[in-house]
Amino acid sequence: MRPSTARTSAARPSSLRSAAVLAGALLLVAAPVASADGAPEPARTRAEPEPARATAAVETPAVHDDGPGGHADADDPAVWVDPDDAGRSIVVGTLKEAGLDVYATDGRRLQHIDAPPAPDGASEPGRFNNVDIVYGFELDGRSTDLALVSDRGRGRVRAYAIDPAAVAAGRPPLTDVTAAGVRPVFSRDEEEVDEQRNAYGLAAYSDDGSAYAVVSRREETGLRLLKLKDVDGRVGYSTEDSAALPGSFTLPGGKSWTPCAEPGERPQVEGMAVDQEEQVLYAAQEDVGLWRIGLDGSEFAAPHLFDKVREYGVPWTYDAEKEECVLDTAHDPGHGGRRLSADAEGVTVYHAGDGDCYVLASSQGDNTFAVYGRGEDTPYKGSFSVADGPAADGVQHSDGSTVVNTPLGSRFPKGALIVHDGEDTPADGERAGTDFKFVRWDRLAAAFPEPLTVDPGSFDPRDPG
Repeated sequence: MRPSTARTSAARPSSLRSAAVLAGALLLVAAPVASADGAPEPARTRAEPEPARATAAVETPAVHDDGPGGHADADDPAVWVDPDDAGRSIVVGTLKEAGLDVYATDGRRLQHIDAPPAPDGASEPGRFNNVDIVYGFELDGRSTDLALVSDRGRGRVRAYAIDPAAVAAGRPPLTDVTAAGVRPVFSRDEEEVDEQRNAYGLAAYSDDGSAYAVVSRREETGLRLLKLKDVDGRVGYSTEDSAALPGSFTLPGGKSWTPCAEPGERPQVEGMAVDQEEQVLYAAQEDVGLWRIGLDGSEFAAPHLFDKVREYGVPWTYDAEKEECVLDTAHDPGHGGRRLSADAEGVTVYHAGDGDCYVLASSQGDNTFAVYGRGEDTPYKGSFSVADGPAADGVQHSDGSTVVNTPLGSRFPKGALIVHDGEDTPADGERAGTDFKFVRWDRLAAAFPEPLTVDPGSFDPRDPG
């Protein structure tokens, strides 16, 4: 949900995006204040530098969230790197109610998979939200690469085996291998599943020969850590640990603040990614900011909030008639961050050699992406946007993203960033569409005043250790 903003609760609302851009442009000098965990924040300075600008080299076919389009709404991508021919690598993208699409690195659609239907007329059908890749899971005695999907509609995680031989032969490469009896990740029964506070965000990783998925819960602050297991030649899972991020926060001065939400909702997480070398989860709590959470074996460590959205701490009211939050920006206490405008969304991790690593997060409210370094301090490196270019239009309202350092053939010889575009330039009259944009990592890295690292050879996603 993207809330409105207003001078006061009675004044006319304007868009959150406009307020966020204004907030980013008019940062004033102020004394340091305490952060959510008690650490001092850096003093506010003048406006951050203008975001770097990149353009997409490839885009996928637009999909449409209407009847003729099958209610397809692009959301989150994941890249499977072909072990024999990087140019044959594929991109798997979720389409919510419409299921999954599989794309070649030139953007061609290779396969479509429908979300599962409702098990009976009274239940909710499948709705695919996030996707991630697991390499080398031992399934029925064979090393199998998987695409894992959070099925918000049915409340479960689904698994699809990726067949390299099918990719090479040009056949549809994904096959559903989800165990028949998998239980909902959070809900106690099917009645609770139909309330749709279900599996939402998803990030996968491997550790010491085992494969795991971190799953967040829609409209709640909960996280669950699942361990994948072979169930008679199909993929099941068991819960290893659970955690919950805060739903309210104590601001400097002692006042309690809760992020804006519809009645009964709590500040949810969707975008997540794992630093595969350091075993650290990065999670975007949409109306709060970015969290760093260690994964100690198969347990969650204590979370650390390392950056906040600009709207953090802003008072608000709920307009029941319009069913929206109204932010009182005239009384912004100034406790928010400087680089993210709510919602904080798609998170992905770029791995390089010599300990280099970047955490990228979508700042959905102002159509930019923030880049941070690795470590407990997660130093800010800069921001960028994906602008209109000769091959594709720019990116707005981005949800999911994924980045790989490895080459993906001649189009992406030094890695690629794949991002969701929530507002594809209409190619079909006035019909709104969404898609995915593919950006060359080397060209994005070079667009920064201090270029980011480009290292296509040091990290192997199949062997992250």
